[in-house]
Amino acid sequence: MGNALPELHAGHAPISLQEAFREAVYAFEEWEGELAEPIVVFGGRIVPISQVFEAMRNCNDILPMNIADAIKTWLTKPWKGDGPLDQMNFSTASRVMGVLVRKKLLFGEMSGMSVLATKGTSRNHRP
Repeated sequence: MGNALPELHAGHAPISLQEAFREAVYAFEEWEGELAEPIVVFGGRIVPISQVFEAMRNCNDILPMNIADAIKTWLTKPWKGDGPLDQMNFSTASRVMGVLVRKKLLFGEMSGMSVLATKGTSRNHRP
């Protein structure tokens, strides 16, 4: 079974892949209590959002500001991008989103991750 997603061309993604990335970010944003990873449809095929993010790991195109702003809300540290407009490219965004997907698959809800980490730390703490 081959990859349903197109390849990058000299670090640039076709607009259809950029649109799939946007849809994957929206699917992540709406991902609530389900254990299964969200999917998007690309070219009539079902694709997990992590595959979309992986396909964009080497894309140098600038991420639209509205998508970058959505991703920044999930970061635990302030974002400082390149240039005066604080830009983020698809490569950086896809790496961030890949980590967020893996964390959510491991820990469930985003808000519960720090609680689980705190509980694990307390339990392993020795006086």
